[in-house]
Amino acid sequence: MPPKYAQLVQALQRRIESGTYPPGSMLPSEHQLIQEFSVSRPTVVAALRVLREQGWIESQQGKGRFVRGRPAMASVESNRTGQAYLTNPETDSRGELVEAGAVALPNRVAALLDAQPKSKAFLRRRLITREGEPSELVSLWLPLELSEGTDLTSGEALPQGIRQHLQSRKGVRFDHIVEQITARMPTAQEVKHLGMPKNVPLLAIFGAVRDASGRPLVVVEVLLPADRHELEDAYPVR
Repeated sequence: MPPKYAQLVQALQRRIESGTYPPGSMLPSEHQLIQEFSVSRPTVVAALRVLREQGWIESQQGKGRFVRGRPAMASVESNRTGQAYLTNPETDSRGELVEAGAVALPNRVAALLDAQPKSKAFLRRRLITREGEPSELVSLWLPLELSEGTDLTSGEALPQGIRQHLQSRKGVRFDHIVEQITARMPTAQEVKHLGMPKNVPLLAIFGAVRDASGRPLVVVEVLLPADRHELEDAYPVR
């Protein structure tokens, strides 16, 4: 079963599509949603953030949240998993830093960075929590020289996205992302971090970022317990 915030997202999307909440109307307040759906405030906040990021609603300072309607396909494409973790501020999600520093590259990540296996790269790994429980493990891998002079070693969540941070500090520009999705069984350490059963597989999403010349810049790895998440994508039929 999807987590509570995802269930709330789906319920509100259905109401928007059915016309219960027509475009231009004001969405119920956080308090009203908490009362109606019997959920916690963090659940409502997380659901509203997803709806806003996907283009279903918009926030107007001092007025509230208004319905935009079903988003265009372009806005769906812009919120794919790998890109979301690179562009959204870390402060948008609750979590803790579990590792930061130079480590030996695993084979898959080394291939995506065009580096030698077991060579050193910088790793920033955060455990994301939703509704007070571990939800996903997000790892950012990048060449050591690209990590120098950044705040990626900070234990505090960054107030900006990784893309914006690296652009302002290092002058690099992201051009495109190649995303791969695999499934595997978790390691003992991943089981501990995510508080998951040993016999449940992980969904592993790899987003390899390159600049316009094709030079690899960053690899983001998102590990999702398969019993807590489902992936959805949309694209035009040509």
